[in-house]
Formats: sequence, structure tokens, C-alpha cells
Amino acid sequence: MAIGLTEEHEALAESVRGFAERNIPATVVRSALEADEETRPPFWSALAEQGLLGLHLEEEHGGQGFGLLELAVVLEELGRAAAPGPFVPTVLASAVVNASSNAKARGELLPALADGSTTGALALADGLTGRRDGDALIVNGAVEPVLGATLADVIVLPVATEGGQEWVAVDAADLTVTPVVSLDKVRRVAKVEAADVSVAADRVLDGLTAGQVRDLAAALLGAEVAGLSGWLVTTASEYAKVREQFGRPIGQFQGVKHKAARMLIQLEQSRAAAWDAARALDDGAEDAGFAAAVAAVISADAGVQTARDAIQILGGIGFTWEHDAHVYLRRALTVRALLGSSKGWAAKVAELALKGGRREVELELDDDTQPLRERIRAEIAELAAIEDKGERNHAMGDRGWTVPHFPEPWGRGAGPVEQILIQQELRAAKVKAPNLVIGAWLVPSLVRYGSEEQKERFLRPTLRGEMVWCQLFSEPGAGSDLASLSMKAERVEGGWKLTGQKIWTSVAQFAQWGFCIARTNPDAAKHDGITYFLVDMKSQGVDVRPLKELTGEAIFNEVFLDSVFVPDDCVVGEVDKGWQVARNTLSNERVSLSTGGGMGMGVPELLEFFKGKELDAVGAAEVGKLVAQGQSIDLLGLRTTLKQLNGVEPGAEASVRKLLGVQFNQDVADYCWAAQGEAAATEVPMAQSGIVARAMLFSRAMTIYGGTTEVQLNIIGERLLGLPRDPEPGK
Repeated sequence: MAIGLTEEHEALAESVRGFAERNIPATVVRSALEADEETRPPFWSALAEQGLLGLHLEEEHGGQGFGLLELAVVLEELGRAAAPGPFVPTVLASAVVNASSNAKARGELLPALADGSTTGALALADGLTGRRDGDALIVNGAVEPVLGATLADVIVLPVATEGGQEWVAVDAADLTVTPVVSLDKVRRVAKVEAADVSVAADRVLDGLTAGQVRDLAAALLGAEVAGLSGWLVTTASEYAKVREQFGRPIGQFQGVKHKAARMLIQLEQSRAAAWDAARALDDGAEDAGFAAAVAAVISADAGVQTARDAIQILGGIGFTWEHDAHVYLRRALTVRALLGSSKGWAAKVAELALKGGRREVELELDDDTQPLRERIRAEIAELAAIEDKGERNHAMGDRGWTVPHFPEPWGRGAGPVEQILIQQELRAAKVKAPNLVIGAWLVPSLVRYGSEEQKERFLRPTLRGEMVWCQLFSEPGAGSDLASLSMKAERVEGGWKLTGQKIWTSVAQFAQWGFCIARTNPDAAKHDGITYFLVDMKSQGVDVRPLKELTGEAIFNEVFLDSVFVPDDCVVGEVDKGWQVARNTLSNERVSLSTGGGMGMGVPELLEFFKGKELDAVGAAEVGKLVAQGQSIDLLGLRTTLKQLNGVEPGAEASVRKLLGVQFNQDVADYCWAAQGEAAATEVPMAQSGIVARAMLFSRAMTIYGGTTEVQLNIIGERLLGLPRDPEPGK
């Protein structure tokens, strides 16, 4: 779990982490914290020798020839260590100098900044003015706070001139630098004053805008904050595992477990946003400003919140000066302050998105995939030529296009790259695979556990989209706790008789078949004695009763089974081993390009709702925050896909994205509904208010079905953070 996704990035992160462990222990951080004045840390020379200061610079300027993404990997690891010293201020300054069109300034300044012989700083606040005197720019005024200015040899400054804002690189010796009392006492800020300072033309950084500079700062500081958050999540969760209160570890209490889980969620969002901003700036993408603004909204706020939550979990010890938690809180708060108002960044996100400048979350594959792509494109063209939809679905199901990741003859045995190519080409040709609906959950279990007769009988029509299924899992007394189900299956001649009730069964009123779990051995342990059945919904004793939901519609149902006969040839897998089959209803082999949270209102619907409407400052900030949230969720999906393509086991991104997606759909629907004002009191069919009202009401189900938010938070806390499981009842 880190910003970098490739093996090269993992190796770089591991190298920097090792350096930090050897050279930046807690004692070094503490020494900087307690010092009367800021000095270069003892590891500075060793750090410079690693070549990390010039990682993002071209080799002709003494750099390593990589990019901002590699620098972000380094910043995350140094952020994890709360490294003191001028590394971050120096690379911020060099990144800005490197982005300018002044070749002479780059040639003069970058080599020294890259080898550590010169340190830099970057001012983001205003306060300086400049007037022309021949080729020189005469600068006056004061600016504060400037990060790292006390240790800087060169300071990059914004100057207001008659022609607009310009950026200059000034020797610190020509300025008055005064330390100020800093919130972050490990890496401090200062006040910088200029009194008739003459800046030569070769130090004016042409070709830069305030937006570009702030975008660079947002991406790089966002990466450092991800490192801070990583330390905070680890520290808080490890403490929660061992700190006991009321006879058990505090991490076993749901309040603590859920707080830690939400910290991890924010961490993963932070990493995703900083990662995308760095790679967008590396590519010189037109939408890099959007990606950077998302990072400023997501990463900076995540750093502050994870620090506050960590201290809450740590309790009294976290409030002491002796614990390092306050070091990370102070740094996160300082970064947030230096980057500027989160609401301002969010308003920028909204403005860009509403003007069509939202950054698309797309996956680009290497050129060597082109021959495979062309073959897939040609085969899909044959499918597209079939005009009759039923005939086309028949062909897609039989040729493996419906579930291409499954083995032949049911799929195409497609690996990760081929799966992505198939999705892209199907989308380009506007060819849709048969919609399996609930049947998609059954297919993996039948492929793995079904008999050959069952596969031929059920899989083929399902993959053609001809057989409609429902899932008979949840019960009134079980809910998400499926292992507590009580439906009985009694052995009779030739099969079984099922008796009991299922609930929240989607589309049961239309389904031809249902896949059902029932208890065949009541004396077995909780997860044992369960068998997986295929039930003909037309069987005698099946009673489907639609449940009218709060929307006024009926998607869910309760299903009563009264001695329903199920023959032995409709038992999937072994008797009493159905729990294993049920857990396999979602395959781990599929690689998906999908984005967003699924059904409901997402970013496209949000932008469509506010298209052409005037937003005040408050509204722009709120819409922008939602857009940034949605973008980060899509990025989590992209990062999961890239990990799979690189052969890396997906980490927390997949679980986090699932939870965030449904919450996000809910939040968007709620916000759009409320934004209607008085019209929100109406629910007129086909009117805008009616559509939004329906989406808002239906969204209440999103954080319930498929596992409630609270259950998902438990899973994240226990499986991803290793927090203690809830105690068994009676123990």
C-alpha cells in the first residue's frame, strides 16, 4: 500500500524507507523539535548523495531523469518519517524552476539544487511587488510564511507587477529572512522581506503562472501528506491492538475499529489523488490542473483528519509532548495552511468540471498489445454485425464474450490485459454483453463447483442472458450474517425439502431460478452444515411476495419456501459444504475497468444537474468537494486494475472503493435533492424534482444491501488493519 504501483516504484520506496530507518530515527526528529533554531539535519549530506534531490530533473542538469511521480514516491516515505530539513522546500523550488522557460536559470540553478550544495524554498503567499528598471525587476515587500526559508540559499518568490504575477529566484543573501514561531517545529517557516532587491533577467522564471506553481505544490505536498497519514494509520491501529480497556483491546470496540477503518479509507484516497496529480503533471496533460486541485482537496484534508483521529485513538498518550503524534498533526496542519483554503481548491474543481475539464480516468495499454487488440476488434465487429439482439446474445454467450475471464468453453480464458482490451473494444463498438443481473453472482460458483451436467444445463442459458436468477441468501433474522441462517433442508427420497423464509431478494418476482443456501446439519458449527441449492422458482411451495419499498416501488421481495422439493442434481458442491460455494460468488480473477459506485447518481449526474446553474461560493465548494470525492473513487478503481495488470495483489483500494462508492452515490443524491430548494417537496413523475427525489429515496438502500456500511467498516478494520475481531456471542 503506497503511492507507487510498479515494481520499480516499490523498490525505490523500499530503498528510501531503509534510508529513513537508518538515518532519520525518532531521536533525530526529536532533536529538531527541541532545537532553539532550525539547522540542516545530520543526514543531509547522505541524503544528497542518494541522488533523490534531482530525481525529477533532467540528467543535463545533474538530475536522474525521472519525473514527479518518482519524486512523489520518495516524498511519501520521507513524510512517513516526518523528516526534518530542507528536502521538501528544495524540491519544490527546483520543480518550479524546472517548469519555467528560462533556460539560463535552469542551467545555473538546477545542478546545485540537485546535488544538495544549494538548498531552496518556495513562497506561495502574496506580498511582494515589482517594477521594471531596464532588464531588471526591482522587488519590494514581505511575504510569510515561507516553508524552509531559514535554511534556503535560493528562494522562489511570486511578485506582482504591472504585467501580472511573475516568479523570480532570489539568493537568500539578498533578502531578509526572519524565523517566526512555527506550528511545525520540526520543519519551520519564516518571513521573507525584500527592500529594492534587483533581480536580473536570468533569474526571472518566465512561462509560469500562479496556477502551475500551486499545482506543483499540491501534488508534491499531497504525496508527503500521504506518508504522514500512513504513519498515523499504522501507529493508531497497532496501538488499538494492544491497549486494553474493560478487559479487551480497544481495537475490538466498533467505535475505535470504524474510526481506524475510515483513517485507512482517507489514506488510500490521499495516495490515489497525489499519484494522479504527479503523473498528470509529468505528462503535461491539459487536465493536470484538475488533478492537482483534487489532490489539494483530498490529500491535505486527509492528513489533518487522520492526525486528529489518530490522537483520539491513542487517547491520553497521544496528547502528550513525548508521543510523536503531535509532530504529524502539526505538519499536516501546516501543509493544509500553506496550500490555502480547501474550499477554494474545491471551487476550482467544480469550475473545471462544469466546463468540461474533468480528467478522465482511463487506462492506457502498451503498443505491444496492438496485434491482440486488432484481433479482438475484428471478432467484435462480427458480433456487431448481428442485428437481432437475441441472436447476438446467443453468440456472445456461446463464444465466451459474456465472462471472458473464465476458462473455455464458458469464457475465453482471458488474462488481465485481454480482459481490458475486450472491455474497451466492446465499448467502442457499442456492443453490450448480455446482462446477467443477479446471475453474474452465480456464474463463478457454478464454474468452480458445479457438475458438468449443471454447467451445461444452467451456465449456457445464463451466459446467453436467457435465464433470470435471484439470490436466496438473506433471512429476517440473519441479514449480513449469512452463517446464522435458519432455513431448513430436510433429506427426502431423491433430494431435499426446503422450508423457511428469505428476504430482500431482488427481482424474485421475475426470476426463473434462485440459488439458495440452507442448513442441512443443524448440529454442525456455525459455518458448517450449510448446503448450496438451485431452486426452480415455479416449484410448488414457493411464494414470492413483493416488498413495497419507501420509493413506492417493489424491487425487493420476501420469499417463503414451504417444503419445496429440490432434487439432488440441483445441489452445487458437497452437502454441508455450501458456505465455501457461497463465498465464491464473487470471482477474484476478473479485472474491471468500471468506475463510480454503481447504481445511482454519480459525478456525471451531479454535473448534469448543475449544468448551466449559477453557484455561489458555498455551493461551488460543496459541488467541487463531491466531484473530488468521486474522482478519487474512480482513481482507486484504476489503481486496483493497474495492480492486477502488474501482477500485484490488490491492497486496500478494492475494499475501500466498494464502501466509498455506495456512500458517494448516496451523498450526491442527497445533495442534488436538497439543492432544489422548495421544489424538493414535490415528487412529480418525469419532472426533474421527481427523478432526484426517487434517486435520493432509493439511495438509502445503497449502504445496506450487499453488506451494510458498518459491516464493511468492520471488514476493513479486521482484515486490512488486523484489528481484533468482535467477540463471539456469550464469550
